Amino acid sequence: MHRRRRTALVLTAAIAAAAPLLTACGNDAHPGAAAVVGGQRITVTQLEDRVNEVRRAQRAAVPDETQYQQVVSSTSSLTRDTLHNMVLDRVLHRAARDQGISVTRNEIQQMREGLEQQAGGSKGLQTAWLQKYGIAPAHLDDNLRLQLEAQKLAEKLGTDTSQPAFWKALSKASEELHVDLNPRYGAWDVQKSSRVDAGTPWVREVTAAGGQPATA
Repeated sequence: MHRRRRTALVLTAAIAAAAPLLTACGNDAHPGAAAVVGGQRITVTQLEDRVNEVRRAQRAAVPDETQYQQVVSSTSSLTRDTLHNMVLDRVLHRAARDQGISVTRNEIQQMREGLEQQAGGSKGLQTAWLQKYGIAPAHLDDNLRLQLEAQKLAEKLGTDTSQPAFWKALSKASEELHVDLNPRYGAWDVQKSSRVDAGTPWVREVTAAGGQPATA
Protein backbone atom coordinates (compact mmCIF):
# COMPACT_ATOMS: atom_id res chain seq x y z
CA MET A 1 0.00 0.00 0.00
CA HIS A 2 2.85 2.40 0.79
CA ARG A 3 4.24 1.98 -2.72
CA ARG A 4 0.77 2.55 -4.18
CA ARG A 5 0.36 5.80 -2.26
CA ARG A 6 3.79 7.02 -3.27
CA THR A 7 3.02 6.22 -6.89
CA ALA A 8 -0.19 8.25 -6.69
CA LEU A 9 1.75 11.38 -5.76
CA VAL A 10 3.81 11.34 -8.94
CA LEU A 11 1.53 9.67 -11.45
CA THR A 12 0.02 12.86 -12.81
CA ALA A 13 3.51 14.22 -13.44
CA ALA A 14 4.41 11.04 -15.29
CA ILE A 15 1.27 11.24 -17.39
CA ALA A 16 2.02 14.85 -18.24
CA ALA A 17 5.54 13.99 -19.33
CA ALA A 18 4.36 11.26 -21.67
CA ALA A 19 1.30 13.10 -22.96
CA PRO A 20 2.58 13.39 -26.58
CA LEU A 21 1.36 9.83 -27.10
CA LEU A 22 -2.15 11.22 -27.29
CA THR A 23 -3.43 11.87 -30.80
CA ALA A 24 -5.29 14.92 -32.02
CA CYS A 25 -6.16 16.26 -35.45
CA GLY A 26 -7.84 19.56 -34.71
CA ASN A 27 -10.22 21.02 -37.27
CA ASP A 28 -13.37 23.11 -37.46
CA ALA A 29 -15.75 20.17 -37.86
CA HIS A 30 -17.01 20.58 -34.30
CA PRO A 31 -17.80 24.25 -33.61
CA GLY A 32 -17.86 25.11 -29.94
CA ALA A 33 -15.82 22.06 -29.02
CA ALA A 34 -12.47 22.22 -27.27
CA ALA A 35 -12.02 18.53 -28.10
CA VAL A 36 -13.95 15.55 -29.37
CA VAL A 37 -13.15 12.17 -27.80
CA GLY A 38 -14.94 9.05 -28.95
CA GLY A 39 -17.49 11.19 -30.76
CA GLN A 40 -18.35 13.08 -27.57
CA ARG A 41 -17.58 16.77 -27.28
CA ILE A 42 -15.74 18.53 -24.53
CA THR A 43 -17.19 21.96 -25.12
CA VAL A 44 -15.30 25.21 -24.69
CA THR A 45 -17.88 26.12 -22.05
CA GLN A 46 -17.21 22.93 -20.10
CA LEU A 47 -13.48 23.60 -20.28
CA GLU A 48 -13.89 27.20 -19.16
CA ASP A 49 -16.13 26.12 -16.27
CA ARG A 50 -13.47 23.64 -15.11
CA VAL A 51 -10.74 26.29 -15.35
CA ASN A 52 -12.88 28.78 -13.43
CA GLU A 53 -13.35 26.20 -10.66
CA VAL A 54 -9.59 26.00 -10.29
CA ARG A 55 -9.20 29.76 -10.31
CA ARG A 56 -11.85 30.15 -7.61
CA ALA A 57 -10.12 27.51 -5.49
CA GLN A 58 -6.78 29.26 -5.98
CA ARG A 59 -8.33 32.60 -5.04
CA ALA A 60 -9.81 31.11 -1.86
CA ALA A 61 -6.45 29.58 -0.94
CA VAL A 62 -4.50 32.78 -1.63
CA PRO A 63 -6.53 35.81 -0.48
CA ASP A 64 -3.66 38.27 -0.94
CA GLU A 65 -4.12 39.91 -4.35
CA THR A 66 -0.42 40.18 -5.17
CA GLN A 67 0.24 36.56 -4.28
CA TYR A 68 -2.84 35.44 -6.20
CA GLN A 69 -1.62 37.22 -9.33
CA GLN A 70 1.69 35.41 -8.92
CA VAL A 71 -0.21 32.11 -8.78
CA VAL A 72 -2.14 33.02 -11.94
CA SER A 73 1.10 33.94 -13.68
CA SER A 74 2.77 30.66 -12.67
CA THR A 75 -0.21 28.67 -13.97
CA SER A 76 -0.68 30.55 -17.23
CA SER A 77 -1.08 27.26 -19.14
CA LEU A 78 -3.99 26.20 -16.92
CA THR A 79 -6.52 25.99 -19.74
CA ARG A 80 -4.37 23.65 -21.81
CA ASP A 81 -3.40 21.63 -18.74
CA THR A 82 -7.04 21.25 -17.80
CA LEU A 83 -8.09 20.13 -21.26
CA HIS A 84 -5.21 17.67 -21.24
CA ASN A 85 -6.55 16.14 -18.04
CA MET A 86 -10.11 16.02 -19.35
CA VAL A 87 -9.03 14.24 -22.52
CA LEU A 88 -6.60 11.94 -20.74
CA ASP A 89 -9.31 10.91 -18.30
CA ARG A 90 -11.41 9.54 -21.16
CA VAL A 91 -8.48 7.93 -22.95
CA LEU A 92 -7.23 6.20 -19.81
CA HIS A 93 -10.75 5.07 -18.93
CA ARG A 94 -11.04 3.48 -22.38
CA ALA A 95 -7.66 1.77 -22.05
CA ALA A 96 -8.65 0.42 -18.65
CA ARG A 97 -12.03 -0.75 -19.93
CA ASP A 98 -10.32 -2.55 -22.81
CA GLN A 99 -8.44 -4.57 -20.19
CA GLY A 100 -11.54 -5.27 -18.11
CA ILE A 101 -10.42 -2.90 -15.37
CA SER A 102 -12.78 -1.02 -13.09
CA VAL A 103 -12.39 1.09 -9.95
CA THR A 104 -14.80 0.99 -7.03
CA ARG A 105 -15.91 3.85 -4.83
CA ASN A 106 -14.37 2.05 -1.86
CA GLU A 107 -10.97 1.90 -3.57
CA ILE A 108 -11.09 5.62 -4.24
CA GLN A 109 -11.96 6.29 -0.61
CA GLN A 110 -9.12 4.09 0.63
CA MET A 111 -6.63 5.91 -1.58
CA ARG A 112 -7.95 9.26 -0.46
CA GLU A 113 -7.69 8.36 3.22
CA GLY A 114 -4.11 7.22 2.76
CA LEU A 115 -3.14 10.40 0.92
CA GLU A 116 -4.89 12.56 3.49
CA GLN A 117 -2.77 10.95 6.20
CA GLN A 118 0.35 11.87 4.27
CA ALA A 119 -0.87 15.41 3.54
CA GLY A 120 -2.02 16.15 7.09
CA GLY A 121 -5.74 15.98 6.47
CA SER A 122 -8.40 16.56 3.85
CA LYS A 123 -7.59 20.25 3.44
CA GLY A 124 -3.90 19.50 3.04
CA LEU A 125 -4.61 16.99 0.29
CA GLN A 126 -6.92 19.38 -1.54
CA THR A 127 -4.31 22.12 -1.37
CA ALA A 128 -1.56 19.77 -2.60
CA TRP A 129 -3.58 18.60 -5.59
CA LEU A 130 -4.59 22.17 -6.42
CA GLN A 131 -1.02 23.44 -6.29
CA LYS A 132 0.71 20.48 -7.94
CA TYR A 133 -1.79 19.39 -10.55
CA GLY A 134 -4.33 22.18 -10.95
CA ILE A 135 -7.15 19.92 -9.72
CA ALA A 136 -10.02 21.70 -7.98
CA PRO A 137 -11.31 20.06 -4.76
CA ALA A 138 -14.59 19.10 -6.44
CA HIS A 139 -12.72 16.90 -8.92
CA LEU A 140 -10.20 15.33 -6.56
CA ASP A 141 -11.98 11.98 -6.41
CA ASP A 142 -12.23 11.92 -10.21
CA ASN A 143 -8.47 12.35 -10.41
CA LEU A 144 -7.90 9.60 -7.86
CA ARG A 145 -10.03 7.28 -9.97
CA LEU A 146 -7.85 8.20 -12.95
CA GLN A 147 -4.73 7.31 -11.02
CA LEU A 148 -6.15 4.04 -9.75
CA GLU A 149 -7.11 3.07 -13.28
CA ALA A 150 -3.56 3.85 -14.41
CA GLN A 151 -2.04 1.76 -11.63
CA LYS A 152 -4.32 -1.18 -12.32
CA LEU A 153 -3.67 -0.95 -16.05
CA ALA A 154 0.08 -0.99 -15.51
CA GLU A 155 -0.23 -3.99 -13.17
CA LYS A 156 -2.42 -5.85 -15.66
CA LEU A 157 0.18 -5.26 -18.38
CA GLY A 158 3.00 -6.37 -16.07
CA THR A 159 4.72 -3.00 -16.27
CA ASP A 160 4.55 0.44 -14.66
CA THR A 161 3.33 3.87 -15.77
CA SER A 162 6.76 4.97 -17.01
CA GLN A 163 7.26 2.09 -19.46
CA PRO A 164 6.44 1.91 -23.21
CA ALA A 165 3.94 -0.93 -22.77
CA PHE A 166 1.73 1.29 -20.64
CA TRP A 167 1.84 4.20 -23.06
CA LYS A 168 1.27 1.89 -26.01
CA ALA A 169 -2.04 0.93 -24.42
CA LEU A 170 -2.98 4.60 -24.06
CA SER A 171 -1.93 5.30 -27.64
CA LYS A 172 -4.16 2.46 -28.83
CA ALA A 173 -7.06 3.84 -26.81
CA SER A 174 -6.57 7.36 -28.15
CA GLU A 175 -6.59 6.01 -31.70
CA GLU A 176 -9.80 4.09 -31.00
CA LEU A 177 -11.39 7.25 -29.63
CA HIS A 178 -10.17 9.45 -32.52
CA VAL A 179 -9.14 12.28 -30.21
CA ASP A 180 -9.66 15.55 -32.03
CA LEU A 181 -8.47 18.82 -30.48
CA ASN A 182 -9.51 22.31 -31.48
CA PRO A 183 -6.31 23.75 -33.04
CA ARG A 184 -6.32 26.65 -30.59
CA TYR A 185 -5.39 24.15 -27.87
CA GLY A 186 -2.74 22.22 -29.80
CA ALA A 187 -2.37 18.98 -31.75
CA TRP A 188 -0.49 15.72 -31.31
CA ASP A 189 1.42 13.52 -33.75
CA VAL A 190 1.17 9.99 -32.36
CA GLN A 191 3.79 8.65 -34.75
CA LYS A 192 6.47 11.09 -33.64
CA SER A 193 5.23 11.23 -30.04
CA SER A 194 5.76 14.96 -30.12
CA ARG A 195 3.69 18.07 -30.11
CA VAL A 196 3.07 19.80 -33.42
CA ASP A 197 2.74 23.27 -31.90
CA ALA A 198 5.81 22.97 -29.68
CA GLY A 199 5.94 26.74 -29.29
CA THR A 200 2.70 26.67 -27.30
CA PRO A 201 3.28 24.69 -24.09
CA TRP A 202 0.58 22.14 -23.35
CA VAL A 203 1.84 21.01 -20.00
CA ARG A 204 3.64 23.14 -17.47
CA GLU A 205 6.69 21.71 -15.80
CA VAL A 206 5.93 19.55 -12.83
CA THR A 207 8.47 18.08 -10.50
CA ALA A 208 8.16 14.43 -9.64
CA ALA A 209 9.23 13.47 -6.14
CA GLY A 210 12.97 13.10 -6.11
CA GLY A 211 13.24 13.77 -9.83
CA GLN A 212 13.77 16.54 -12.35
CA PRO A 213 11.02 18.75 -13.81
CA ALA A 214 9.16 16.86 -16.51
CA THR A 215 8.22 18.65 -19.71
CA ALA A 216 6.13 17.60 -22.66
